[in-house]
Amino acid sequence: MAQAADTARTVIMTVDDDPGVSRAVARDLRRRYGESYRIVRAESGESALEALRELKLRGDLVAVILADYRMPQMNGIEFLEQALDVYPGARRVLLTAYADTNAAIDAINVVDLDHYLLKPWDPPEEKLYPVLDDLIQAWRCSDYRPVPSTKVVGHRWSARSSDVREFLARNQVPYRWYSADEPEGRRLLAAAGADGQRLPLVITPDGTPLVAPEAPELAARVGLATTPTADFYDLVVIGGGPAGLGAAVYGASEGLRTVLVERAATGGQAGQSSRIENYLGFPDGVSGAQLTDRARRQAARFGAEILTAREVTGLEINGAARVVRFSDGSAIAAHSVILATGVSYRELPAPGVDELSGCGVFYGSALTEAASCQGHDVYIVGGANSAGQAAMYLARGAKSVTLLVRGESLSASMSYYLVQQIEEAPNISVRCGTVVEAAHGSDHLEQLTLRDAATGQTELVDAQWLFVFIGAAPLTDWLDGTVLRDERGFILAGPDLTPDGRPPADWELDRPPYHLETNIPGVFVAGDARAESAKRVASAVGEGAMAVMLVHRYLEQS
Repeated sequence: MAQAADTARTVIMTVDDDPGVSRAVARDLRRRYGESYRIVRAESGESALEALRELKLRGDLVAVILADYRMPQMNGIEFLEQALDVYPGARRVLLTAYADTNAAIDAINVVDLDHYLLKPWDPPEEKLYPVLDDLIQAWRCSDYRPVPSTKVVGHRWSARSSDVREFLARNQVPYRWYSADEPEGRRLLAAAGADGQRLPLVITPDGTPLVAPEAPELAARVGLATTPTADFYDLVVIGGGPAGLGAAVYGASEGLRTVLVERAATGGQAGQSSRIENYLGFPDGVSGAQLTDRARRQAARFGAEILTAREVTGLEINGAARVVRFSDGSAIAAHSVILATGVSYRELPAPGVDELSGCGVFYGSALTEAASCQGHDVYIVGGANSAGQAAMYLARGAKSVTLLVRGESLSASMSYYLVQQIEEAPNISVRCGTVVEAAHGSDHLEQLTLRDAATGQTELVDAQWLFVFIGAAPLTDWLDGTVLRDERGFILAGPDLTPDGRPPADWELDRPPYHLETNIPGVFVAGDARAESAKRVASAVGEGAMAVMLVHRYLEQS
């Protein structure tokens, strides 16, 4: 009975275009396996594939698929080849006549066939059941449960669909994309009972459909932690970029009860980088996603909690406790806080850009869109390392990549190694002293108006893709009135708080602020959000580790 309960939703499928044979196969299967498995019968490859996809949507498992070789429109080998994409772990059996033995043998290489059965298989006790018993046992002993995969159905030129895809990709959540205009997308919409008016449709690994979900709901449904397990911690790290992840790793590894809070996805701007080649210890370079994933797993291994899609809106001082408030009104408290909120790319102030954001205009690398740039002309605004890394990555498949740089050269803001790579790339061109005057398009980007900053002359160019990497805006407005910042919003700390040798006016301790400590004792800053920071991945990680050292010093003296 334990096995029956475990396999209650597991399917054995048989496909045969001859109704008589199909019923006979299903009858024999039910007689032997009907108590423990659900027998699904189909009379064509197309209908069987549709049934498999619906089973996939509901989260059912498929143990064995038996398909007849001689079927019209789609023969058994062609069907099994497509079924392999839907249920790669299912065992595959081809039913053949003696004359088709060679085709069955060839299918072993084509679709990784597990077995072929000659018709007729009577008596089934001798020719059918022993084979299936072995295959089912092998399936049960294997890692037959597929890696959970989220499905996203949406429109190609949809800002919200793009946001959802980027959110899942940056959080390392496996997903498959389906266009709502294509047959497979329409089938998923129908299976989910959605009319397609509100998109994207997200189908979670357990088959739950979510229509145009917001980030907190999406995060919770795809397995990301969104709720803290405690009310009070030793350390709250706000921001999941390199500085925040570094702080979480060192804080948790040194015995501090640590929680990291991230509003979108861990990694920050570095996590969106296609290639970081000057980070210590990676001579061949490392992608931002790889570095982020390793750091996140490392922090979790040491016991740090990582909360995703939680926006922090306030910081309050309540005696020795530092209270962090969320946008939903809830709060957590801690002995200490590290502000590692990083920076965001500034918006491009040109007509038409806002309307086309997510529809051909993207801030940051938007690596989920890279495959769609194949063979197209791509424009990138920006002259720092992030823009250069994106240019090198997109140039692998794009017809051409044009860097639009306001300044006179790349060398002023980009690392030398990247400048050299860009100069050597045959399909990358650099236009210095050039700005985007306007973006044009109906439902997606179609053209750009470019202006020469020196002469004022304008030019209209065809463009479907524009990636923007300009400036750095600190995400610190929520700290207004609490933590001291400079005129651009970057957080002041340590020596920057005491330019005349005296501590801030509201400083109550008999010692000056520590190096990364803000005007609030026990609240530290690390990474790009700090005034006059180096804006490099290595320095951000180092500051995260240093901030934890200073947290220990603060706690020892409190």
